[in-house]
Amino acid sequence: MEKYFLKNIDNPDSADVNEYMKVGGYKNLSKALGMQPKEILDEVKKSGLRGRGGAGFPSGMKWSFAVADPKLPKYLLCNADEGEPGTFKDRPILEKNPHLLIEGMAISGYTLGAEYGYVYLRGEYPKAKDILNGAIKQAVEKNFLGDNILGKGVKFHLAVYQGAGAYICGEETALIESIEGKKGQPRNKPPFPVNVGAWAMPTIVNNVETLSNLPLIVEIGGEAYSKIGSKDCPGPKLYCVSGHVEKPGVFELPMGTSLKDIIYKHAGGIKGGKKLKAVIPGGISTPVLPADSIDCAMDFVSMPKAGSMLGSGAVIVMDESVCMVKVTYRALKFFEHESCGKCVPCREGTDWLRKILERIENGQGREGDIELLSDVAGIMYGKTFCPLGDGAAGVVIGMLKHFRNEFEEHIKNAKCIFSC
Repeated sequence: MEKYFLKNIDNPDSADVNEYMKVGGYKNLSKALGMQPKEILDEVKKSGLRGRGGAGFPSGMKWSFAVADPKLPKYLLCNADEGEPGTFKDRPILEKNPHLLIEGMAISGYTLGAEYGYVYLRGEYPKAKDILNGAIKQAVEKNFLGDNILGKGVKFHLAVYQGAGAYICGEETALIESIEGKKGQPRNKPPFPVNVGAWAMPTIVNNVETLSNLPLIVEIGGEAYSKIGSKDCPGPKLYCVSGHVEKPGVFELPMGTSLKDIIYKHAGGIKGGKKLKAVIPGGISTPVLPADSIDCAMDFVSMPKAGSMLGSGAVIVMDESVCMVKVTYRALKFFEHESCGKCVPCREGTDWLRKILERIENGQGREGDIELLSDVAGIMYGKTFCPLGDGAAGVVIGMLKHFRNEFEEHIKNAKCIFSC
């Protein structure tokens, strides 16, 4: 498949507007402004585009809710708070192809009737901030952003808002709270952001990769786009692979490419010729899969059938040397630290799980600890304000399902049996 997101990124000047225009950049913005917003929305619906941030909600349906709301102004927020451990798929767009995102947001703003957009950027991406701000300035100078885009009477202004490093602000309502200058904590839903979002106005929050699909949909049309990749989850997809592989990195492939092919064909297989032990397929908050369960399509429909989730498409590969108890413990240390503390199941549950795992990993596990882990995770799951608690509980549930024997061995032998 010809590259779309990663096109031209080997060019050292790929972030420059002139280089972007040389490879067709902004021609689809011009085309979109010659269409009615409803026409573009219909093409997005036809395309079958689903949000690439993890939830996989149909973008056309989500946009329709905001468009139907008569309140003004409307806001478009780009979620660039790429804080999920193992995830770095948006970074090449932000740093190497920022004008693709800007063009996508300008098209989206026109479609939605939003005159203001914000890129909410994670605090740990200072380089991306400078590049994005430079690209936005260039886009304004070329009249691709502003009060009268390309002389068509269309208004859309874009700014970068950098977070302070809170993982919770990757959740859309916590992101909105942060942009408004409040503590980054999730809101109760309903009402949903499409009707009551930023400053209580209709707001669309989409991921970097999602919004970057808009120029392609405008260029080839929704029907052609829907034929790329899998039937239920079409389009190109960025998969990032880390861990024990020969060639870690970001790979642009059709949605629905098998997890096995991603690891062995594109990422070069397991490093040093060792055996594969486990894979976390969509970032640390998605349940682990054992080595014999990776022959599955990486899309939003197939992954739940395989026992996990696509999430952000962040593939973390672990070989036979890895201690799964330690992986679980480190994951829960992360979730405990990043819990915003708003709801009891997450605030207390992540702390409780971390303490149990810590003593098991340190050779102080007790009889009944495994059952206690299962009980606490079960109590947490589905009972928190946002998916952070579900992610923490899902890590434990998945690990106990597939690697319970390692937890039992840790408790029985009062030590870790692995050298890691």
